[in-house]
Amino acid sequence: MTATVQPPAPTTFRGHLHALNGAQKNGAGVPAYMRWINRRLARVIAAASATIGLTPNMVTAFSAALSGAGLAIMIVFPPSWWSAPLTGVLLAAGFVFDSADGQVARLTGRSSPAGEWLDHVVDAVRTPMIHLSVAVAVVLHLPDLILLAVVALLFTVMSVGQFMSQILAEQLVRDDDGHQPEGRGIRKSVMLLPTDTGVLCWSFVLWAVPPLFAVSYGALFVINLVHTAASMRRKFLKLASL
Repeated sequence: MTATVQPPAPTTFRGHLHALNGAQKNGAGVPAYMRWINRRLARVIAAASATIGLTPNMVTAFSAALSGAGLAIMIVFPPSWWSAPLTGVLLAAGFVFDSADGQVARLTGRSSPAGEWLDHVVDAVRTPMIHLSVAVAVVLHLPDLILLAVVALLFTVMSVGQFMSQILAEQLVRDDDGHQPEGRGIRKSVMLLPTDTGVLCWSFVLWAVPPLFAVSYGALFVINLVHTAASMRRKFLKLASL
């Protein structure tokens, strides 16, 4: 009997990137920015991280640090031509690294319950902190737009509820969204664009023009509120049918 020889694990950036390109999750129904931009950028970050020897937990730490730096800039400095774009860039970069840590784990064979736990904890903290930071920044720098702080607090509650709903649903029942026909998946990805974390991150570029940011942020809140209500209803009915 001839033994099966396993191909050697990739050790170069190109090898890592090729391995990741050939082992991607089904993107059907995933919000458009995450599907076509964030995941592709994350593959590059993951390949580079694996090449230089970063662990998945290190990538998670970079994700948290980038997001934290962006929020700190928004709170410490008033809205300006440089602070707003920098906040958006740092938040978007944190989102990329957040998508990269799991890919590094799969690529290097370092997946672990502890790493998955750490990733979820960082997400659980970052999700409300984005909106709480908006509320704090409004109180400090834009007291005339205090209603925006109220919207941010409501956004905080909603985002935490949505995050918990999603995590619990994934543990309790397998979602069928990943098995949609490709055509329907593309349409759904585009329709879900306003609910994409990447869109929220880049919306902070508008922080330089507070009234414009208030309108866009408020619109995102309303759209996400409708989507969250529909998503929670669907998950509840699915769980109730088991």
